Amino acid sequence: MVFARDTEMNLLAAAELVNTARRRDGHDAMTTVEDVHDYFTRWGYTGRHDRDEAEVAAVRATRDRVAHLWTVDRDTAAELVNAMLLEADAVPFLVRHDALDWHLHATAPGAALATVIVVETAMGVVDLVRSDEYARMKVCEGEGCSAVLVDLSRNRSRRFCEVNSCGNRAHVAAYRARRATSA
Repeated sequence: MVFARDTEMNLLAAAELVNTARRRDGHDAMTTVEDVHDYFTRWGYTGRHDRDEAEVAAVRATRDRVAHLWTVDRDTAAELVNAMLLEADAVPFLVRHDALDWHLHATAPGAALATVIVVETAMGVVDLVRSDEYARMKVCEGEGCSAVLVDLSRNRSRRFCEVNSCGNRAHVAAYRARRATSA
């Protein structure tokens, strides 16, 4: 299934946000104003961006709330998403800005970044729920890894996160196991 570009971006941005706290090296990659600014810029967020410690704390709290979406079933996700959208007074509308063609926003231009993240994540999850593709929200299958991913592959075969290089680790382990049995 092909999702709209903004749906994919919202979901991938959400997974990256969650994974800032799930790195194998134990480093929390969302602790400074600069971390939030880099995330804001990398994912093309628009609107209010306070660049202060309060915003960092709000984004970190949002990260925990968004992470919960990877631990629930589709029906529960629908309830959580509805609550997120209702709480933020989300009203979807089409916008076109920068290099992006028409896509959805659902928060007022002055909304706090943490609110924008919650609503845009919720809007992405809406598409997964209503298309019965919620199984694309996955936890990495790497040994000892708790990072999350959104499987946007055609055949739904993605198993490993990118943040901890778990796919490479699995391939190296399999290679070494094959070499050990052939020797």
